[in-house]
Amino acid sequence: MNTALFIARKITNSKENKNNISNSIISIAIIAIALSLSVMILSVAIITGFKKEIREKVIGFGSHILIMNHDTNSSYETIPIKKNQDFYKNITDIEGVKHIQVFGIKAGIIKTDTQIQGVVLKGIGSDFDWTFFEKNIIEGRHFVVNDEKKTNEVVISKYISNLLKLNVDDNLYMYFIQDPPRFRKYKIVGIYNTGLEEFDKLYVLSDIADIQKLNNWTESKEELVTGFEILIDDFKNLEQLSNDVRFKVAFKLEKDGSKLKVENIKERNPQIFDWLSLTDMNVWVILTIMLFVATINMVSGLLIIILEKTNMIGILKAIGSSNAEIQKIFIYNAIFIMGKGILWGNAIGLSISFIQYYFNIIPLNPTSYYVDTVPINIQPLQIILLNIGTLFITSLILIIPSFIVTKIEPIKAIRFN
Repeated sequence: MNTALFIARKITNSKENKNNISNSIISIAIIAIALSLSVMILSVAIITGFKKEIREKVIGFGSHILIMNHDTNSSYETIPIKKNQDFYKNITDIEGVKHIQVFGIKAGIIKTDTQIQGVVLKGIGSDFDWTFFEKNIIEGRHFVVNDEKKTNEVVISKYISNLLKLNVDDNLYMYFIQDPPRFRKYKIVGIYNTGLEEFDKLYVLSDIADIQKLNNWTESKEELVTGFEILIDDFKNLEQLSNDVRFKVAFKLEKDGSKLKVENIKERNPQIFDWLSLTDMNVWVILTIMLFVATINMVSGLLIIILEKTNMIGILKAIGSSNAEIQKIFIYNAIFIMGKGILWGNAIGLSISFIQYYFNIIPLNPTSYYVDTVPINIQPLQIILLNIGTLFITSLILIIPSFIVTKIEPIKAIRFN
């Protein structure tokens, strides 16, 4: 029988203990642990949710990995590559690569009776994965690309729609500055909104066949495209899969002597991903502060309990109990108190997280935060690790105040009032 555990339970469940001065201190300690853990759960859920949401939006516009001509500069007038590449049909054989699709881009100007706006026309093929845009189309529908027949349907963003007062089923007139200048009339069939204003104000989705015709790529015997977009299964494997694709693609020269380059989404948008990485520091700061608050309150509570139980400590020592055994009693007692705080902390933190996840009750300004509500990402493993970490670190630190027990002398303790 574990004597220390038995006595600790008796102390915790004793009715007399309910009326002691320490009861208020213990209640404060439980509340502090509950609030600290709930704040930690919410912090991790919100910050990882925010990172996940922004990352998915950036990837939705540009995919995980991009293959283009190595000589392509940073402008939107690109040097094309042929679509019929050896890797096009079998690159999905690489474990972790989910999908590959072609694309073309062309800079243009949208003109209405009162406004003009520079945009990038992104042409997509019949192999385009609409999953991301389907989730973000707020009006109308997406168009269908048919390899046999070109469509003049386009999807624009809510930003462009509001700026130029354009709606679904309206005509969109676009001008292209080239030699000779070109003009196109499109029909708007859908409006999307991702909240990433930097991208929303830029991209209009169209049929890639129109990009090819505008760039005179149809005159070539080979079908030409701007490049290929590759989607992968797990973002964690981005660097490794980028190297695998690079090894398969980027060390081969084209017939004209040019070379293909492979870039992943982090390399193309370093400012965004560097910014997202900085949010990790915020998580660690919050976790550290909350653990400090919980630990200080538990140490104070344990010291009060030891002070109140001085007589009991003296009696236990008088009948032969060792300092280590008595220390265990108070550490067990503290763990019981922490257990209550941790249970309440989980209940509060997870309840708020689930309410926000399903009902989106806390809004945000998408112009500033790129999302219109506070995003939540609940990972069971993270919650488990937070609980274990809180219990372990706090219990470890509680060993220090428990050493006060070793300084108490039995004779003085028994007479202690």
